[in-house]
Amino acid sequence: MIRRGLLAIATLALVFGVLSVVDLSPEVTEDFFFAAEDPQLASAREVGELFPGEAQVLVLAQGPSGSSVTHDEGYLESLEALTEELLQLPGVSEVSSLTRGPSTPEAALGSPLWRRLLLPSLPQPLVEGGESESARESGPEASTLLLFLAQGEEQRATAELVTDLESVLASYARPGFELLASGVPVVTEQIRRRLVRDLRVMSLAALLVFGFAAGLVFRSLRAVTGMLLACAAAAALTLGALSGLAVSIGPLTANLATLVFVLTLSHTLFLANAYRRLAVNASAGEASPQAWRSEAVRQTLPASLWCALTTALGFCSLLLTSAQPLRELGVAGLVGTAAALVTAYGIAVPFLGGRPRAGGGLASLGDGLASFGNGIGRAKGPTPGIAALLVILLLLPLWGLQRLSTDPGLLDYFAPGDELRESLEVVDAAGGSSPLDFVVRDPGGEDFTAAGPLQQLAAAQAAIEADPEVGSALSAAVLVEEARRSPIARFLTPAQIFDLLSQPAWGSITQSFVTADRSRARLFLRMREAGREESRSEVVDRLGAAVEAEGLEVELVGGLYDLQGRLSALVTSSLVSGLGGLALLFVVIAWWVGRQPRVAGAMVAALVVVPISALGWLGWLGRPLDVIASPAANVALALGVDSMIHLTLMARRLRADGASAGSQMRGLDWGEARRRLAPAILGAAVVVGSGFGLFTLSSFPPTRSFGVAVVIGTVAAALAALVLLPWLAGWRGADPDSGPGSSSAES
Repeated sequence: MIRRGLLAIATLALVFGVLSVVDLSPEVTEDFFFAAEDPQLASAREVGELFPGEAQVLVLAQGPSGSSVTHDEGYLESLEALTEELLQLPGVSEVSSLTRGPSTPEAALGSPLWRRLLLPSLPQPLVEGGESESARESGPEASTLLLFLAQGEEQRATAELVTDLESVLASYARPGFELLASGVPVVTEQIRRRLVRDLRVMSLAALLVFGFAAGLVFRSLRAVTGMLLACAAAAALTLGALSGLAVSIGPLTANLATLVFVLTLSHTLFLANAYRRLAVNASAGEASPQAWRSEAVRQTLPASLWCALTTALGFCSLLLTSAQPLRELGVAGLVGTAAALVTAYGIAVPFLGGRPRAGGGLASLGDGLASFGNGIGRAKGPTPGIAALLVILLLLPLWGLQRLSTDPGLLDYFAPGDELRESLEVVDAAGGSSPLDFVVRDPGGEDFTAAGPLQQLAAAQAAIEADPEVGSALSAAVLVEEARRSPIARFLTPAQIFDLLSQPAWGSITQSFVTADRSRARLFLRMREAGREESRSEVVDRLGAAVEAEGLEVELVGGLYDLQGRLSALVTSSLVSGLGGLALLFVVIAWWVGRQPRVAGAMVAALVVVPISALGWLGWLGRPLDVIASPAANVALALGVDSMIHLTLMARRLRADGASAGSQMRGLDWGEARRRLAPAILGAAVVVGSGFGLFTLSSFPPTRSFGVAVVIGTVAAALAALVLLPWLAGWRGADPDSGPGSSSAES
């Protein structure tokens, strides 16, 4: 009793200590997908070095329906006041709008530059009832404010800036002057807020649901207390260790506490099941709780060590990817795997005690599933039950993999009906929401002060703007065209125009579009995300080909749009290579655990079903596989490995016990092993599935997809372990006429 009390106090002190010291706020930036040294990010950073500029936030201001914003005096008065107040915000260096930039609001209509920046076309009206022909003829019904954010010493934290921006916009918004914010800083801050909410709400809810489900399964308050303390200690140790390793909380590690809970629960569930079986089957006065605990550890520890090894290998595979969140999850998973093993056997074991009641819980259901599985195992060929199971776990998911989207749009990070998504959809339709950069040069070596390359740049921009995926585009050709609207500038050469626009009086605008030696130029695009059917990589390749068709060479590509496309390719390749590499490693581990080629092959085949089911059904449900949802296959696979290793080692031990008792068994005793472990395997599926089922209530769609995939994978893992593995391994050792428990004596 004293030992358990001390363990509880130490665990609670550890948890509260970590919560008070470690910063658990997720970090989300424009390039959070990649590590600083990743080659995938090198191109984007080189673009930034060649064309230094400031981060931007767009605010779309809609005017009264049917009225032109360039002539509506009330609208322009509100716009001017809003522009001046935004300019006073700390962290904002400049604001461009109809009232600050063009000579007059009406002049923006005919300006090549200001028309593109401030008057995006709106294919769909923002108000109900459609857009009348007179409204189209009356002029634009919305304009854009472009906020440039300070860099360097004057740069302000994104969270604070976006909060102040939202406050200002809320104070000005009214019917006839609706304000919608967008831009990378706004989007990343909204993603961060949703991750923070999930970290707080989902972790607490998962803790309660895990505890409640575990209580229903094992009906022992003391055992459940030990399980939860072990899980909490493992999560706290992992978070503390990551803080010491300078691994920040990112978009994937925001769910780390729940992941570590799962890893720890798997060990504790098998421990509790072993203890329960020993205590229920012991005769009156035979042994004691201490002896049962020791025997439960003896029976489960070897399998737990193998499970920890396979889980660690699964997380190690993530370290080989270039996606920063996946690599961070790999490190966190390795630490969490070790912490889960230590706390499960160091904290949960002393809380096992007493003599539980026989039957009830999942024991009866486990016996029933074991009998069903043993009936299948006695069959000489595929039964209707096996055929149906293979269709559900393998054939349908394989078809669903073809429907799985691995390149979701920026809008998919927010749920339909979400206020920010609605804002992004409007801004996206108006002028694009995701930035993309092309750095181009003349193959002949001429600079862009020459007539030829400048004309080619103008032609390339015209070709790109005609692409339906492009919302808006800017380049040095637009700057020259804008400058030549002045009568004096018509007599200046392009070189003189560039020199003039490089002056501080003109905001040094050319440095964002042409290098100092004029040898390279930048095409800055805002890409549309809604309705995209092609992958981003295909779109980028097509646009690059359009530029090169005009005689220019694409030297660099950058921007969030390109990074997202690269990330989707990395997620796909990491899944294929990672899961493929794990399959090969599992062959070796399965051979060592099963000691028979057929058993090893059955384990690997049954394991393959788990990620296929998790990802394939995700495709059927129409949920995209983004970087946050992609590790769900690894989580489900870890649970499947645990179940199969425990089952195989139990069958081996029963065979050894039967041989020592003179049994005529020729193979592994899958029937008795399945009867003994079915409650633990089903219990793990119920508890883990219940906890991750909460993720479907998240306001963040990637977290929902992650939860759905884990739940599906958890169910698939349980069915694969209890039915497919024994059937594929070819259970032939038990007497065909015997029941589930007749193969050997209880060990």
